[in-house]
Amino acid sequence: MQTPPNYRGYLPPDYLEQFDFTDETKASIRALRQEHVPLYEEPRLAAFRDAAYNTRDIRPSQFELNQSSVSIGRPEDLSEEQQQRLQAALQTFCPWKKGPFTLYGTEIDAEWRSDWKWDRVAPLASLEGKRVADIGCHNGYFMFRMAHQSPACVIGFEPYAKHYWAFQLLQQWTQLPNLHFELLGVEQTDLFPSFFDVIYCLGILYHHTDPIGLLRKMRQALAPKGEIIIDCQGVPGDQPVALMPRRRYAKARGIWFLPTQSCLEHWIWRAGFKDVQCFFAAPLSTEEQRRTSWADVESLADFLDPEDPNKTVEGYPAPWRFYIYAKRG
Repeated sequence: MQTPPNYRGYLPPDYLEQFDFTDETKASIRALRQEHVPLYEEPRLAAFRDAAYNTRDIRPSQFELNQSSVSIGRPEDLSEEQQQRLQAALQTFCPWKKGPFTLYGTEIDAEWRSDWKWDRVAPLASLEGKRVADIGCHNGYFMFRMAHQSPACVIGFEPYAKHYWAFQLLQQWTQLPNLHFELLGVEQTDLFPSFFDVIYCLGILYHHTDPIGLLRKMRQALAPKGEIIIDCQGVPGDQPVALMPRRRYAKARGIWFLPTQSCLEHWIWRAGFKDVQCFFAAPLSTEEQRRTSWADVESLADFLDPEDPNKTVEGYPAPWRFYIYAKRG
């Protein structure tokens, strides 16, 4: 199928008039969006844009969001030619890092069992009628799971345009009017002052050089009595300290501070939150993050010392995950 001259019809619709943003806030968000338009259209993303565009005619007979695997469509919804285009599109987005999904009968087993994470965090907050932020939303797996609870809106923050096209691939089939994707990072959450009732910050803080500053920005974005749910990778230990790897941690660049549980709790307290509670703490397992046929890349088992799985290949303590619930103070 010939590539269209542009994809402007796929860029995020403007929902700002639906809510009580000030004129100044709307102007700031729109100006930043305009700056980011070239990112959606980068030549290196052409294959991902094509994958979404080339499957735009497919329509599901049903979708189901309230189950472990986000399910859209049935095999019988597709002609043979549509099935071929669908498979090509799905392969384009390999490796699938977040999931699982079942798309027109094709089961996508992603690297991360994101459904396990959702099962941990879902009971913490009621989302019906709420304004919700999903920080680092990736392909939107959690946004689709959130949509089942009928929030007023879910705004996904994700600075990588490749993930927008993965989200768009799915959203063009569900067409959920309360899901919105912004090509923004956690550092831009303060563009939405006192707006969100619930913020999910899952797997983000340890990738940044100023986690406390980001927590403060998210606090600014929360409405009074707002709630935040945080998942952060860290290391075991009783002291309120954080590990800072010299170069890489578990083969990954961009890892800055890996806190102990008490250190993470102290960050959150000192950023101005209250009622800070850790509701889950455990080592990250190779059952939750692993290589699959849809994510044929190195995964957790490759990042750990083969002689001692309690250490990374660099000799650091192996990763833990800490889940925290808190309220705006």
